[in-house]
Amino acid sequence: MTDTPPMPAPDGPQPQIRILAQFIRDLSFENPNAPDSLRATETPPNIDLGVEMNAKGRPDGFYEVDLKLTARALRADATVFQIELLYGGLFELNGFAEDQLELVLLIECPRFLFPFARRIVSDMTAEGGFPPLHLEPIDFGAVYAAQRAQAGALSEPTVGNA
Repeated sequence: MTDTPPMPAPDGPQPQIRILAQFIRDLSFENPNAPDSLRATETPPNIDLGVEMNAKGRPDGFYEVDLKLTARALRADATVFQIELLYGGLFELNGFAEDQLELVLLIECPRFLFPFARRIVSDMTAEGGFPPLHLEPIDFGAVYAAQRAQAGALSEPTVGNA
């Protein structure tokens, strides 16, 4: 048996993210040209993917985080299908510095939501008569940086209390 010194206790509480609930806030699937759009063709559709994240504080101290995924499949400038999913989560955050909250809410929390939202998109495209749309993993840090750059340096932070 070896004697190992005990690990020192960390200063202050350890950062913690708890997911209290997950839910579909809004879901839309459009197949405007069915059944013609379901015919197999040699040309695969071009798919435009959109990703947005939003968060807001609540009076009870929890945070609502929304992950919006949109996908539009086009073939010869005609819409094959379009899906829009607004997937939400209710989070409890503990031990994070105030200046870290926005990053946690808009990068880390969407990372927790994404696998579930991805499955819904896949299932909906399959139920719509198409091969399942399997979304690649998303770099939420890059999406966050792009949203911040688009909003401009003078804009208000997207995290606040309701």
